[in-house]
Amino acid sequence: MPLWFFVLIQIAILAFAFVGGVFLAFSDFIMRSLARTGGEGGIEAMQFINREVFRWVFMALFLGLVPVSMIIVGYTVTNSNGMAGIVMALAGLIYLCGCFCVTLFFNVPMNEALAGMEVSDNVTKDYWTQIYVPRWTFWNTVRTLACAVSAALLLLGLALSANS
Repeated sequence: MPLWFFVLIQIAILAFAFVGGVFLAFSDFIMRSLARTGGEGGIEAMQFINREVFRWVFMALFLGLVPVSMIIVGYTVTNSNGMAGIVMALAGLIYLCGCFCVTLFFNVPMNEALAGMEVSDNVTKDYWTQIYVPRWTFWNTVRTLACAVSAALLLLGLALSANS
C-alpha cells in the first residue's frame, strides 16, 4: 500500500468518526431535546441549526468524504486484491450510499420543507411532531451507522492489509 493511500485511509477513518459523532449526537439526544420544547422552540432551533450547518468545518468533512470515498473505492477496486481491498471498497460505498445519498434524498428535503414553514403555524407543528422529528431522526441514525461502519471497515481493512 503506497504511503499516500495509507495516510488517506487514516484521515478518512478520523473524518468518518467525526461526522458520525455529530450525527450520533442528533440521534441520541439533540432531536429528543428539541422535540420536548413544545414545538415552536424546537422548530426554530432546528431552522437555525440547518442554516448554521453550512459552516466550513462540518461541511468540509462531510463533503470532503465524498471524493475521498470515491478514491478509496476506485483505488481498492483497481489496485488491491483480496479481502482488505474488498473491505475498504465497502467502507467507501457505505459512506456514499448510507450517509451522503441518505442526506441528499431524505434529510435535506425535510430540512428545506421545515425552512419554508412559519414557526407558529399549526401545520408546521404537526409536520414537526408527526413527520419531521421521527423520520429525520430515523434517517439521521442511518447516517450515523453508515459513518461508524465505514470507519470500522477501514480499520479492518488496514489490519487485513498489515497481516498480508
